[in-house]
Amino acid sequence: MLALIAGRGALPKAIADAQATPPLICAVEGFAPQELSVDLEFRLETLGSFLSALRARGVSEVCFCGAIARPRLRLSRLDLKTWPLVPLFLRALRLGDDGALRAVMALFEARGFEVRGAHELLAGLTMAAGVVTQARPQERHESLPALGRAVLQQMGQADLGQACVLRAKDVLAQEDATGTDAMLARVLAKGQGQGAVLYKAPKPDQDRRADLPTIGPATAAAVAEAGFDGIILEAGGVIVLDQRQVIERLDAAGMFLWLV
Repeated sequence: MLALIAGRGALPKAIADAQATPPLICAVEGFAPQELSVDLEFRLETLGSFLSALRARGVSEVCFCGAIARPRLRLSRLDLKTWPLVPLFLRALRLGDDGALRAVMALFEARGFEVRGAHELLAGLTMAAGVVTQARPQERHESLPALGRAVLQQMGQADLGQACVLRAKDVLAQEDATGTDAMLARVLAKGQGQGAVLYKAPKPDQDRRADLPTIGPATAAAVAEAGFDGIILEAGGVIVLDQRQVIERLDAAGMFLWLV
């Protein structure tokens, strides 16, 4: 049986709807997914009991999907089955986002669960290389994929962010813990969007079974409002939700979507 460890956003429902057998929907307290009824809710302080509950329900596979903020560990709320996990929690919470996710996935695997990536459970979430819009990148954009990769390589050393905003040789903004939407809002507020490009890709050496970067129609609307030239994504490395709608919005704004 499959359990979705679901967070906010549209991705958990898309994955759940694609399964022949309905998965068990699980959520961290305070981060319920959109349009899905939650079967099991848990806190970091009850993770040990949650793992036992999954086993009791016959779960053999888990998929982490959707957005959650890094939870706080409150020792006063720990249950008995979770106390032995405290040393692991403390180590994980000192790591960056990817490091913490790796530690959590390793814990699930040590308990006998197979960790599945969202892209393994729903075909077509990512897109192949090419330009999929009517508008195409111009000569001035040709150097931006290499610049974007270099910027994310530097960001990856701090394990922070999967996106940046570029224009010519300039880096206008870098994603931080507040996310892509907040970064785009800052660019819009500063009036820096005209002629810019959003670059998004996984972190260097990221475990792609969880936290793949994602865009959707709201991202397309935000970059259009800011006056961007287009979006560049790593081919096969970024989830694009509601792809037809994303392309339609970009076409309406005369913007490109380039997978490299």
